Amino acid sequence: MPKRARSFVGGEPLPRAFFDRSVHAVAPELIGATFLVGGVGGIIVEVEAYHHTEPAAHSYRGQTPRNAIMFGPAGYAYVYRSYGIHWCVNVVCEGAGSASAVLIRALEPRRGIAAMRERRGLDDVMTLCSGPGKLCEALAITDRHNGLPLDRPPIRLLARDHEPEIVRGVRIGITKAADLPWRYGMKGSRFLSKRF
Repeated sequence: MPKRARSFVGGEPLPRAFFDRSVHAVAPELIGATFLVGGVGGIIVEVEAYHHTEPAAHSYRGQTPRNAIMFGPAGYAYVYRSYGIHWCVNVVCEGAGSASAVLIRALEPRRGIAAMRERRGLDDVMTLCSGPGKLCEALAITDRHNGLPLDRPPIRLLARDHEPEIVRGVRIGITKAADLPWRYGMKGSRFLSKRF
């Protein structure tokens, strides 16, 4: 059974020690947490775990300039460009050398919605952050955020104020290790990238 974090008061900043555990412990416990960049963001409703031992992880074949941050200490942002188009943001887990991370897939927008609408060029709050590329565009996340700590501005990750009911399924948009049930979401959320 994955190690659980100590209980945090809702809204309390999550320390780096929270991330210094297995991705399989961190990923479900991020559901319901608040993720903000420059004060803009919302409630995490969907994530995916990537462990260095499986071929869908960017770190599977070893360290490169692109994935170097994954091989450092836990509690930092790993940002990469997907298909040369969209930025995606992950949180590095498990401590130095383990090279595992959790992809933030979707948020329920709560703060800075006007800024998100302007950045995304649309009004529909349901689709502002319903996918990893969408949420990075809405929060103006780019490669300049790669390697930034998750416990200092401009990034804030705040503990959830209750334990939501979580659903689990296979990850999306990958061909390797596609059968692993390492996608986690908030049950009943209307803000998911795709239904479970």
